[in-house]
Amino acid sequence: MSRIRLVALDLDNTLFDDGKTVSEANRLAIQKARDLGVKVVITTGRPLRAIGNLLAELCLDTSEDYSLTFNGGLIQRNDGHVLAQTTLSRKQVVELCELLGAKGLPVDILSDGCVYSLPAKDRVSRYPEANPLLTFKTLASLSELPTDIIYDKIVIVADRDFLDQKIAELPASLFEHFEAFKSREIIFEIMPKGVHKAAGLAHLCEILELSRESVMAIGDEENDLSMIEWAGLGIAMQNAIPAVKELANGITSRDNNHSGVAEAIEKYVLSED
Repeated sequence: MSRIRLVALDLDNTLFDDGKTVSEANRLAIQKARDLGVKVVITTGRPLRAIGNLLAELCLDTSEDYSLTFNGGLIQRNDGHVLAQTTLSRKQVVELCELLGAKGLPVDILSDGCVYSLPAKDRVSRYPEANPLLTFKTLASLSELPTDIIYDKIVIVADRDFLDQKIAELPASLFEHFEAFKSREIIFEIMPKGVHKAAGLAHLCEILELSRESVMAIGDEENDLSMIEWAGLGIAMQNAIPAVKELANGITSRDNNHSGVAEAIEKYVLSED
């Protein structure tokens, strides 16, 4: 029987197809894994509210199930109980917004299920396109940002070429003091230092008394690199970026539109070989 006891699943372009739905093959494979006692943990950069009814649809909405949201910044039981949370300080948020705004980048500040948007001079955020289930509030200036909220992360969403150009202009100090990475070709995210999917999984596995060798992580993008490297078995989707494929222990032959997650679960969790 498989040694895998926990499967960590990225959402966008991994578990989700391009239409943001989960295939029947993926659902069935997840259920079969759970029937064997394997934990299936959603590991996403999104807030929980941004995944809608997914947990209920996959029967992962109990006190025995867990999720990592905000790229591991929030570890919680799926009944809503928070196990650990790491956030940005207001001082950090202000400094980052000033830096990014000076580069002409629109900035979105996430606080739980609410997004506070600061448009750039000639650009508005495209983040509502990516996460329509969240609540958006546009600010006229940074002074309007509430002081009595938590700051989970900062996101910049823009056309790929423009975004890549501006990322290249950012100072090295930003990458030294924060976790900063692309989660999709049009999305750049900034998290507190030390907050990434691998750190979140390591913490959760401590709580569950599971070894990293018993974890399989499946992903496709830059923000999945840390968990792909950390897990005992890191699997890249067929549609993953080259860096993820190079780091992974295996690559699915099917992409996110053809149930690549089901393929990985069937091969590494359900197989008796």
